[in-house]
Amino acid sequence: MNGAELLVQCLENEGVEIIFGIPGEENLIFLEALHQSKIRLILTRHEQAAGFMAATYGRLTGRPGVCLATLGPGATNFVTPAAYALLGGMPVLFITGQKPIRKSKQGRFQILNVIRMMEPLTKYTKQIVNSGLIPAIVRDIFRIAVNGKSGPVHIELPEDIAAEEVDAAPFHVEALTYPVANPDAIAHAAALICKAKAPLFLFGAAANREHICPVAKELIEQTGIHFFTTQMGKGVIDEHSPCCLGTAALSDHDYLHCAIDRADIIINVGYDVVEKPPFFMNQGDMQVIHLHFAPADMDEVYFPQHEILGDIRHSLAALLDALSGMECQYNEYFHRIHNQINEHVFTAQGHDCFPNTPQHLVRDIRQTVAKDSIVSLDNGMYKIWFARNFKATHINSLLLDNALATMGAGFPAAIAAKIVHPEKQVIAVCGDGGFMMNSQEMETAVRLDLHIIVVILRDNGYGMIKWKQKGMNFPDFGLDFSNPDFVEYAESYGAKGYRISENNTFSKRLSTCLNTHGIHIIEVPVDYSENEKVFLQELQNKTCLL
Repeated sequence: MNGAELLVQCLENEGVEIIFGIPGEENLIFLEALHQSKIRLILTRHEQAAGFMAATYGRLTGRPGVCLATLGPGATNFVTPAAYALLGGMPVLFITGQKPIRKSKQGRFQILNVIRMMEPLTKYTKQIVNSGLIPAIVRDIFRIAVNGKSGPVHIELPEDIAAEEVDAAPFHVEALTYPVANPDAIAHAAALICKAKAPLFLFGAAANREHICPVAKELIEQTGIHFFTTQMGKGVIDEHSPCCLGTAALSDHDYLHCAIDRADIIINVGYDVVEKPPFFMNQGDMQVIHLHFAPADMDEVYFPQHEILGDIRHSLAALLDALSGMECQYNEYFHRIHNQINEHVFTAQGHDCFPNTPQHLVRDIRQTVAKDSIVSLDNGMYKIWFARNFKATHINSLLLDNALATMGAGFPAAIAAKIVHPEKQVIAVCGDGGFMMNSQEMETAVRLDLHIIVVILRDNGYGMIKWKQKGMNFPDFGLDFSNPDFVEYAESYGAKGYRISENNTFSKRLSTCLNTHGIHIIEVPVDYSENEKVFLQELQNKTCLL
C-alpha cells in the first residue's frame, strides 16, 4: 500500500468514523485512499468550520474528531479552531497536506512552516517524513490528544510520503487508564469538608464527562452539599437540583457570589484557569481544594491550598465514601440563597414586550425544547444570559465556549452535535455578527439533510462590545453594521427563514420548526437594555440574605 492508504487504515483502527474538511490538490492521494475507506468525508465550506465541527465531535464523544485541509491558506484557516480546541480541552486531530519534501518543482509556492505555526496551538505537531513511521505516529497522537487535559494534535502529510510504498500495519489500540488519587489526600479533604460549616462544590469543564456525572450527582444527593458550575461545567448535574446555586456567568457581584462569599471551603472539580475565574480567591479564611487529573496552574486569582490529583470519577467516589462515614453538619444559609437565586435569576423575565428581552428568550427556549435537547451558543452578550438563566439538565446540553470564546463557532458546533446525536433536538443560538462569520455552512447542513434550528438574535451590531464601550463611558462608535434579509438569505440556501415581528410569537414558531424537518432560520430582534438594568443597577443594589 502507499502511505496515504496506511494512514487511513490507522485512522480506521482508532475508530475514526468521520473526517470534516476541504481537500486540496496536495491531499488527493489521501482523498483517494479515503474514497476506498468506510470513513465518511463531510465536505464543509470553510476549513475553520471543519475545525469547529471536529472539535465539537471530540467534545461530545471524548474521542478525537478529525479534520482535513491542504497546505498554505487551508492550514492557516485551522489556526482559530486549533486554539478553540486547545483552550477548550477538546480532542481533535488536524491533518494538513504539503508539497513533496524530497523534490519539489514549484519552489516555495504556498509553502509555510505549518509545523512551527501549530506548535503553540496544539499538544503535539509533526510532519511525517517516512511512511513507515505512520502507525507509531498515529497511535501516539491519539493517546496525546486525550491524555490529561484533552486537546488538539496535528500531522502534516507531504505528497511524496503519501505516495510512498510501505509495508506496515496499525498498532494495537489500548485504552488509557488514569492513576488514582492518594488515599491520604482524600481523607484530608474529607476531614476539611466535614469540619466546614459552609462548603461548596464547583464543577468545571473537565468534569463535564459522561462517566463523571453519575458519581457527581450521587455525591451531591448523598451529602446535601450545594454546588455551582463554570459556564463550561453546566450540565454536570441537573440544575433543577435543590442543591444547585447556578452558574458563575459573571466573575463577581451576582446573587451566586453571596453564597461564594459565605463559603469556608470550595471544592473545585475539573476546573482549569483557562475558564473565566468563577470567583476571586483572596487570602482570607476560605480554603480551596483542587480536584482534577492534573495539578493546578497557579495564578494570582487561583492558588488552591489542597489538591486531589487523579482520575476525577474515582476521586469523587472515594470522597463520597469518606464523607459517608462522618457526621457532618452544615448551616442552612445556602438553602435561603438557593431560593433567592431561583427568584431573581431562573424565574426573572424582564419586561414583557417586543423586542424580547434576553430573559424571555432563554425562558421560551428552555420551555419549548425537549429536556434532552442540545443548545449550541455562539459568542455574544446572549451567552452570559444563557449561562446564567438557562437550567441545563444533562452534560453538554448547553454547548458554549468560555475558553477561547470565539465568534463563528456556534453554528458549526450545532452541525457536529446533530451528526453525533441525530436523535436529539439541536438548536443554535447566534448573534447576527457571529452567525455571519460561518453562515456559508447552511449549504453544508442543507446538503447533509440535517434538522437544526438557528435562532439569530439581531441587534445590528457587536452588542457585547457596545455594552463594554458604554460601561467605559466611551461614545458609541465603530460597532454597528447592517444585515442581509435573513429570511431570503436562508431560502437562497434551500433552508426555511422566519422573522419574529411581534410579541409572544417566538415560542410557537420555534415549536413548529422543531416538529418540521429541515434547516430553519428564525430572526429574532433582541432588547439588550436589560444588560444595564440587571447587571449594573439590580446587582449593584442587591442585598445578600443574612
